[in-house]
Amino acid sequence: MGKNLISHSRSSFILFGRNLFAYFLGLSLGYSPAFADEVTVAVASNFITPMQKLVADFEQKSEHSITLVSGSSGRFYAQISHGAPFDLLLSADSDKPARLINDGLALPSNLFTYAYGRLVLWTAEAGQVVNEKTLSNAEFTHLAIANSKLAPYGKAAKEVLTQLGLAKATRSRWVVGENISQTYQFVASQNARYGFIAASQWQGQGSGWLIPEALHQPIQQDAVVLNRAKDKQAVFELVEYLQSPAAAVIIQDYGYQVSPASSIYTR
Repeated sequence: MGKNLISHSRSSFILFGRNLFAYFLGLSLGYSPAFADEVTVAVASNFITPMQKLVADFEQKSEHSITLVSGSSGRFYAQISHGAPFDLLLSADSDKPARLINDGLALPSNLFTYAYGRLVLWTAEAGQVVNEKTLSNAEFTHLAIANSKLAPYGKAAKEVLTQLGLAKATRSRWVVGENISQTYQFVASQNARYGFIAASQWQGQGSGWLIPEALHQPIQQDAVVLNRAKDKQAVFELVEYLQSPAAAVIIQDYGYQVSPASSIYTR
């Protein structure tokens, strides 16, 4: 009995020592004092690659563990409305986080814009000239576009086609993906010759046209902490990191902007 009590006391002391180390490590890195925790983040599919790098950097600077789930913003909104266990939403637009706040499911004080996206008309074929005239070319049979009801990049792509007067002319050739990642796969697999993708997905392969921002509304990507995580300090540390200069460098490296660009979009 005495030996078991001593063994238990030693284990508790070791665990306390580890937690104390994590506490002071957080202090030395500039984060608020907190012990290791797990955070589940719903991430718009266009941002999953930069978010993976951001998380790797954040986890090196803290004791926390981050789980990422990728998908369309519209689908995430529906899942969260039905009780999905996410702590933080990184949407591909500003609408879904605002709606979650209005629904009483997210914290209004923690709403922030983490990036502004850019749209690209892309083909997997290298050495091609891709521009506005490409869309009026009758030679291609499929144009990949994300679902405008679920994916903000799909909504922006539809606005581009409308602004150019090509929405009706190309409608029969649309191949609609649930999200921007699926749209990318349609083109990468050559099931569609052209497609609208996020600039962050275009890594120098194939050929593309960076869509002028005047042709669509700004793609403002907002994030918000969900109510279920209101007492989880790790979430707020992650939010603080995502708005830091170190995070901004990574975000910009993937083709995003961290401040709004001028736009003369008119409908």
